[in-house]
Amino acid sequence: MSESKLTSLSALGEFGLIDFLTKDLSSTHKSTLKGIGDDAAVIKPSAGKVMLVSKDLLIENIHFDLMYTPLKHLGYKAAIVNFSDMAAMNALPKQILVGLGVSSKFSAEALNEIYNGIKKACEIYKVDFVGGDTTSSAHGLFISVTVIGEADKKRIAYRSGAKPNDLLCVTGDLGAAYMGLLILEREKKVFQANPDMQPDMEAHDHVLEKQLKPEARVDIVKALEEKEILPTSMIDISDGLASETLHLCKASGTGCVIYEEKIPIDQQTYDLAKEFGIVPSVAALNGGEDYELLFTISQEDYEKIKTLDDISVIGYMTEENEGKQVISNDNQSFELKAQGWDALKKREV
Repeated sequence: MSESKLTSLSALGEFGLIDFLTKDLSSTHKSTLKGIGDDAAVIKPSAGKVMLVSKDLLIENIHFDLMYTPLKHLGYKAAIVNFSDMAAMNALPKQILVGLGVSSKFSAEALNEIYNGIKKACEIYKVDFVGGDTTSSAHGLFISVTVIGEADKKRIAYRSGAKPNDLLCVTGDLGAAYMGLLILEREKKVFQANPDMQPDMEAHDHVLEKQLKPEARVDIVKALEEKEILPTSMIDISDGLASETLHLCKASGTGCVIYEEKIPIDQQTYDLAKEFGIVPSVAALNGGEDYELLFTISQEDYEKIKTLDDISVIGYMTEENEGKQVISNDNQSFELKAQGWDALKKREV
């Protein structure tokens, strides 16, 4: 589409833009009594359930780079990272609200692409899009998403319930999103040096998808309930395996042991880490944005958990005074340290 045919935000105005972006939204959950179209959404938790609420804020050039992030993928990811917060509580997402702060460089069609990504995520995960807000921004793009979830009160998993000898488990594979980011940043630099160069994305589909279009592991929440497994503690991996494990240890008052050889790493991730001169397990421990689930279970549930696909037991929890350790492939013990993402760290510009 040529720029002359794009619709400026000023041409629509705030209410016209809201109508443009939300005209085809509908609700699927009985708990959603009123969605978009009034001053507030009206939500009634299902019988026997409790409501959970979480929020994430994504800021251009801090959390995403529009030079290599398609707008539809950005919208999808903005929803998914919030759905993952619900999964991290052993709950299911039910509704979301979205706030956008946008500069005048964006057209209505560009924002519609973001909304299309959010709507697609809602469609796949059966989540109702019930409201939000749009406002102007002096610089760049800001996306604020609030997610509302439901769970049986007795099945909510907090970070604070792990006990010594509990097994430490993780879903999926780790480090791929970080490798995807390194590929995108490498090709960005190549393009900036020579705009005629075509990006080299061949054979990197897994790591790129994990970075640009992650998924929330609500399937694991459902699988655990079916097997009658209740995690003793739980968190999602947004800032790296090491950081999240330390969060569980701090909240639960425990130590831990992680075995390097048990950390699940995809072959593509492994090969790319070697190419970049990075130890694959270091990428998995510190990379972040995998949005897999990290959780503990009692040893009595081991026979149940081993029957589930895509879950790895990577270690166990210990007494707090035993420390937090990683046992390397050559049987050496190292202190577990968090070196992953921290949004408030000072960075070079």
